[in-house]
Amino acid sequence: MQYNTAREFMKIKEYGRGVQDMVKHLKTIEDKEKRQRNAEAIIETMSMLTPLQKNIEDYKHTLWDHLFLIAGYELDVESPYGIPTQAEKQKKPEPIKYPKTKIKWNHFGAKFEKLYNKAIAETDPEKKAGYIQVLALFMRVAYSNWHLENIHDDMIKDELNAMSKGQLVYDPAIKFADTVDVGHLPTINPIMPSAQKPFKRHFNNRNNNANMGMNQNAGNRNPNNARPNHNPNANRNNKFNRFKKK
Repeated sequence: MQYNTAREFMKIKEYGRGVQDMVKHLKTIEDKEKRQRNAEAIIETMSMLTPLQKNIEDYKHTLWDHLFLIAGYELDVESPYGIPTQAEKQKKPEPIKYPKTKIKWNHFGAKFEKLYNKAIAETDPEKKAGYIQVLALFMRVAYSNWHLENIHDDMIKDELNAMSKGQLVYDPAIKFADTVDVGHLPTINPIMPSAQKPFKRHFNNRNNNANMGMNQNAGNRNPNNARPNHNPNANRNNKFNRFKKK
């Protein structure tokens, strides 16, 4: 008996040892046309063994790359996606370049700083007023994420004035829709408390009905509440009184 530990190492275990043996035999075929047909047959077998790969875009390209990988990149067949090499497989990806710019206001983020710079450089009064309204809304949302209390407009006005050294003046009396075109913005329908009332009312009625039923059942189990004016000895007394009269 031969154990798997003593067998040849499997390069891709998902396809099984049978596919690896077929690829090993494929390398021994001398006829080029026959070798090409067998390679295409192995690709179809690999696609049946891994049906989940069909959900991946251009999964055939992956199967051909795996075929060359199993063969040790020593397979002389034609691939519709080009022949990969071992150097491409072992090539390390380029390191990700992280931004090294320092954010001036970390609690607002980099997007706020870019918008702030555009507002400072803007010369058109109407566009500048729109930038100021967007900055104020941005600050209000940012503060609401960290504080449970309401943010007053005077606080935003003073902070924006201090940040810009008087160049950006926020006027709380101006409405956001008067300076910013909100027609292209998506509409948000939050769940209002009024929308929850029917469910709560139905839930409360169901609980009340259940409690009333329990109280009625409890009353029926109490012999004193079943018949308030009932005297269990009344019939017996009537029988004795009837015999006494005779």
